[in-house]
Amino acid sequence: MIIAIDGPAGSGKSTIAKQVARMLGFHYLDTGAMYRCVAWYALENGIPLDDEGALASVARDVPVVFSHEPGNPIASGVSFDGHDVTDAIRTPAVDKAVSPVSAVSAVRAALVEQQRRIAAHDDIVMEGRDIGTIVFPDAEVKVFLTASPEERARRRALQNAERGFGDTDPEVILAGLIARDEADSTRAASPLKMADDACELDTTHMSIDEVCDVIVSMANEARA
Repeated sequence: MIIAIDGPAGSGKSTIAKQVARMLGFHYLDTGAMYRCVAWYALENGIPLDDEGALASVARDVPVVFSHEPGNPIASGVSFDGHDVTDAIRTPAVDKAVSPVSAVSAVRAALVEQQRRIAAHDDIVMEGRDIGTIVFPDAEVKVFLTASPEERARRRALQNAERGFGDTDPEVILAGLIARDEADSTRAASPLKMADDACELDTTHMSIDEVCDVIVSMANEARA
């Protein structure tokens, strides 16, 4: 079974997807981390973010490697080109670089191929911006998470404070989220869009547990 969770930046996709995976015993695949790896590589190696050919070559030629502890469906680390980039791909610089990188159609095609290969033989919870529309249009469960921009900025500020890096000023984060929303929803390649058959959940006033319970119920109904 594939559970596709889409939505804008800061809507809680990663947190929700990980908890749902634990509740159901599914594997969790962080597709956003894959795009962040390519963005990180570009920044580290001086590749211009508008050099689509070079970015596509990186996405095709350098696989993203997730490491797991035994029995844990959530990856404990991410490696790219031989480097542990678990923390490096979560910096403000990568936050800004990932939108132009993910807008490159050849980058998306290469990473979608990896995502489909990874998910071919397991029950998977995947989150991103085009999982239900492009990557797995036949997913048994599709959810589109939303929340007010202000709430998303508040959550991201708390998250950054907890992990000890990244902006913690909600106003600064809000401006970045609004810009990211615009870039993601207007790009030519796989824009951020809710699938016609997805269930939209506005999580502004919902707890994590409440959102997860809804999605798990949907999965149980689909399996029944």
